[in-house]
Amino acid sequence: MNAIVTVVGKDKVGIIAGISALFAGLNINIIDITQTILSGNFVMMMMVDLSGCGKSLAGLKTDIASLGESMGVSITIMHEQVFSAMHRI
Repeated sequence: MNAIVTVVGKDKVGIIAGISALFAGLNINIIDITQTILSGNFVMMMMVDLSGCGKSLAGLKTDIASLGESMGVSITIMHEQVFSAMHRI
């Protein structure tokens, strides 16, 4: 199962490192990643493979939200199919 992760917040050192460390600890593979800085704001999207992760999507949402709060950024995750359906023309 793939999911889309979005990260938005004020740019600072360690955002990618913090998220990558969490994912590595949960056996989540980052398939694709893009990030940019827009007017001092960090904006990142990732596609991740959750097939090796033993946690539910709901459990991941809790962990990710907690990490985001500790780093001062907003982190969300949603199933790839939900993301695709939301952005279908």
